[in-house]
Amino acid sequence: MLVSIEKQNDGTYIAYNKDGEGFTAIGTGDTIKDAREDFFNSIEEVKESYKDRGINAPAALMETPTFKFDLASFFEYYSFINATAFARKIGINDSLMRQYKQGKTYISELQLQRIQTAINSIGADFQSLRLV
Repeated sequence: MLVSIEKQNDGTYIAYNKDGEGFTAIGTGDTIKDAREDFFNSIEEVKESYKDRGINAPAALMETPTFKFDLASFFEYYSFINATAFARKIGINDSLMRQYKQGKTYISELQLQRIQTAINSIGADFQSLRLV
């Protein structure tokens, strides 16, 4: 199940499933953590609803969700990642990255893919890292 997490205009966060598996689960909160927790509560309520009606729940309800963040939410949730240093590492203007982070500038699909590729590459580096 694909779940989108986005920062709303009022500064709160929303998490919702995007794949239309026959149900909608929504979580909201003041923080991303709160929105995720509320989303998982919503999933449990949807499962309970299916059970109460004697209907088999969609398989997607049993899957571990994959979370999709907008860039502002990504930097908020992973606050230990410095947007300026990250931008320099991947070769994007650091001022532009801060604007992306704040949601003040449109980010093209090409630029978004470049950032996604860099995140995946860094993740792979961490995956193969061993401390001594």
